[in-house]
Amino acid sequence: MDRTWRRFGGRGVLDAVAAAVLALTIGYAIVDPPGPSSWWPLWSAWPVAAVVSLPVAVRRRRPRVMLGVACAAGALATMAGAVAAGMIWLSFVPTVLVLYLVATVVPVGWSAAGLVTCASAAVASILVFYAQVFPGLVLTGWKSELPPYWPIEIGVTCVLLTVGWTLGTVVRWKRDTAARLAEAAVTDERRRIARELHDVIGHSMSLIAVKATVANHVADARPQEVRAALAVIEQTSRSTLAEIHRVLGLLRSDGDLQEAILPVPGMAGLPKLAADARSAGVEVDLTVREEAAPPPAVAMSVYRIVQQALTNVVTHAGPTRCSVAVDVDGRVAVIEVVDDGPRHGRPPRAGHGDHGDHGGHGGHGLIGMRERAKMYGGTFSAETRPEGGFRVAARLPYDPSGTVT
Repeated sequence: MDRTWRRFGGRGVLDAVAAAVLALTIGYAIVDPPGPSSWWPLWSAWPVAAVVSLPVAVRRRRPRVMLGVACAAGALATMAGAVAAGMIWLSFVPTVLVLYLVATVVPVGWSAAGLVTCASAAVASILVFYAQVFPGLVLTGWKSELPPYWPIEIGVTCVLLTVGWTLGTVVRWKRDTAARLAEAAVTDERRRIARELHDVIGHSMSLIAVKATVANHVADARPQEVRAALAVIEQTSRSTLAEIHRVLGLLRSDGDLQEAILPVPGMAGLPKLAADARSAGVEVDLTVREEAAPPPAVAMSVYRIVQQALTNVVTHAGPTRCSVAVDVDGRVAVIEVVDDGPRHGRPPRAGHGDHGDHGGHGGHGLIGMRERAKMYGGTFSAETRPEGGFRVAARLPYDPSGTVT
């Protein structure tokens, strides 16, 4: 209902109502002012009030133009003596409302210039009124309800203009801040999803590539081994598709529902990672010490780091020996993955250098692992071992709620 109201001009209707109320108030003040009456005909109060208030009704269509119209109308009516002596500031209330809207939609520099211009015009017109118009007004029998005094008129008018501009500027700042935070959240979410996809696809495709290569080489000599390799490929493909569906589901919703349907990988999935690496020819020695179950977010980060580290071993060092150690004590999760390097002097695969993605600190795999560790204020290292092979280590400190310690 609220969206429909806004779509069909709900705010415009509210502006029109506000303009009508202002016109009645200003017109009544001119007809029955607290100070001496204007020399204008009594009936002129209502057209003057309508002209002064009209910009409020259409301020959303052309905010900057309407600010100029409102300010000019108030200033001209004041200098012409068609306003209520003692309540001239009331004629600038429409300018205040338009200035507020302008401050919410235009840059601060422009709205500040508008504030200065409107305040200057109001001050000048009030001074002209009290210097040239007010002395000629009939004062006979006048009992002052609010003594006309130009410093008060100027002060009230300038305060109202400043308050309107300040409120509008604050609203704009809040909107801009919210927009920046939303944009940053979207960027972070995209990076997280990209990291998830990289980890899932990288691990699975590396395993599939290795098994497909084995199947191709032994197709004629050992058909049983080919069938076993195809079975691994089939199983890996199915689980990978499920993971990809889960990750892509985050793009369609807030992620909670999708993650509830398909469980987030965690500590329980580590033996499967080791088994997958073994099926690709890597002798994996997995050691997991878990004094207390970590929060789901921490468990998933541990899983992904181990997954990416084993993917690098399978892709760039296998067949080889590899040890995986995970130690979770309720306050910190420590991960270490160490491999012995290619066997029998096996050269690194073309295009990868020494361990490819291992080498140095480049590559999306190492970047992703480092980002996961950094997310918890932890540490990450990836380095070549002097005795051969490669070592990946990460430390993720957390408190029992899963937040950074």
